[in-house]
Amino acid sequence: MLTIYFSGTGNTEYIAKLFSDKMDIPCLSVEDDVDFANEIGSHDVIAFCYPIYGSRVPRIMREFVEKHKTTLAGKKLVILVTQLMFSGDGARVFTDMFEESVDVIYAEHFNMPNNICNTPILKHASKGKIKKYKSRAEKKMANVCKDIKCGKVKKRGFTRFAKYLGNIQGKTWQGGIELKAKSAVKIHEDCNLCGLCVKICPMKNLQKEDKIQQLNNCVVCYRCVNRCPKKAITVLFHRRPKWQYKGLIKSLNLPPNNY
Repeated sequence: MLTIYFSGTGNTEYIAKLFSDKMDIPCLSVEDDVDFANEIGSHDVIAFCYPIYGSRVPRIMREFVEKHKTTLAGKKLVILVTQLMFSGDGARVFTDMFEESVDVIYAEHFNMPNNICNTPILKHASKGKIKKYKSRAEKKMANVCKDIKCGKVKKRGFTRFAKYLGNIQGKTWQGGIELKAKSAVKIHEDCNLCGLCVKICPMKNLQKEDKIQQLNNCVVCYRCVNRCPKKAITVLFHRRPKWQYKGLIKSLNLPPNNY
């Protein structure tokens, strides 16, 4: 088994590495510079981990799957997704990328802290609340790993009702907001041209010249918004952030390998 994940600000990375640690399997980010065709081809079961964006798979993960679809043919899949609240069919929607039916042996959703740091509606989780998210995720993951090792099949989000709820958000997101967001990066006047956003962008959407320029390829992962030392970059929502989310591990001041 192999885990492949995408994580914008650290929540999904935590889940992917927690799962991989408990199952004692390798774990790769879609951003890693490796021969994915060889890695996928060498394993029978692939566990995909990703955050839910508008009840849909992030574009960066969709593009990864499309690139490796031939190699993924015939593989068994585990799908583990992170969500803020309830995404409906956040795990099931992954299977829509395949023309033929795929063998999903397990699918689960994990609620994680909010990383959208510049809207008045979504609040910053306290350290105590983040600890609760971590504790609940660990308990759920223990059950997930136990089930998989015992051969128990569970598919969260695969019911008709879950699909209906997911479509309510999904059509709005993938049908319009996601496209608009590709060019919705704003660099504010107090940017100090440190270049951090250029280095950490998973889509290579930013470049540094006399100022930071966007290349119209944003996936709204919020990594740059949460990491900018001047809080001088916003995406889609252009209200300046008053706080930043550093990821579950960093928010709790835990060592990097605390999975």
